Amino acid sequence: MKGLVRQAMEEGALGVGSSLIYAPAFYAKTDELVALCEEAGKSGGMYISHMRSEGNRAEQAVDELIEIARRANVPAEIYHLKVAGKQNWGKLDRVLQKIDAARASGLRITADMYTYPAGATGLDAAMPPWVQEGGYDAWAARLKDPAIRERVKKEMATPTDDWENLFLAAGPDKTILAAFKNDTLKPLTGKTLAEVAKMRGKSPEETAMDLVIEDGSRVGTIYFLMSEDNIKRQLTLPYVSFGSDEGAPATEGVFLKSNAHPRAYGNVARLLGHYVRDEKVIPLQEAIRKLAALPAENLKIRDRGLLKDGYFADIAVFDPAKIQDHATFDKPHQYATGMVHVFVNGVQVLKDGEHTGAKPGRVVRGPGWKEKK
Repeated sequence: MKGLVRQAMEEGALGVGSSLIYAPAFYAKTDELVALCEEAGKSGGMYISHMRSEGNRAEQAVDELIEIARRANVPAEIYHLKVAGKQNWGKLDRVLQKIDAARASGLRITADMYTYPAGATGLDAAMPPWVQEGGYDAWAARLKDPAIRERVKKEMATPTDDWENLFLAAGPDKTILAAFKNDTLKPLTGKTLAEVAKMRGKSPEETAMDLVIEDGSRVGTIYFLMSEDNIKRQLTLPYVSFGSDEGAPATEGVFLKSNAHPRAYGNVARLLGHYVRDEKVIPLQEAIRKLAALPAENLKIRDRGLLKDGYFADIAVFDPAKIQDHATFDKPHQYATGMVHVFVNGVQVLKDGEHTGAKPGRVVRGPGWKEKK
């Protein structure tokens, strides 16, 4: 595994990422992560982690991230900063105190976030990791066993610190089913798990298991988990940048067959319009720094993130009075407005709000890249 990290860094990777809530990453131990991060650190890479918990054990998860950064001697980023589940919202103070103390000690600990109160993942985050071991086929097969179903149902409904249970953190009425593979299930898109359970006359737990089996997938799911007050507080933190945590869908064709999280279309515009202009949570210039210079600096992406001589000309020109997100959880496939011109590597790709058809993007390589002779 260390050899694979070394090879990846030479191929241009930015560092080691982990998603410790989910199987199979859930099984990784701290010592293992330290060893891999040490290897990435030799090439200037960093550690970026979807931490082991963002809810019941959020404080312990931050401790683990800081320990890995310290032992491996690498910068580390929390991907993404949040405290999930209403019962945990009050833990943000203690989480931030831990980050501040680590930064004061000389560690480079940063974080990113998206500007919405809901996260998006799958129904796998509603079930214990042991039932998912071995991949989707093994998971679905287990869910057909009556004895296993009964155990999973019980564990889904029982508070625990052993795994991150988004079924309990959000609740069935705050869990939206967003993306199905099976065409016969697509009419359920946008409904809550509670609504579908009622339609089928089954418990929400049984319904979640049935949908995973019927769809042949983990089922794309949106969970309402976060506090608006915490979001606003996190926006002001100098070390927090912004990421959509989404792909780049279009408002046409195959993309309309499932619902994206609205952050796919609105994350940046929501920051600049809603939180900067309307709510005045942070100044515009600070938002721009956190959108451009800060992530480029964190990831050691050379010659990007600033308007500076010799840098690649990546420029976004927007109207601060008009920038606005329009994507909603009910109707996510809506572009933001107010972006006027965009240049990528010096070539204009957006002109007066319309795409020019140009595709001048380039591969961005990390600090360990070695060009093959």
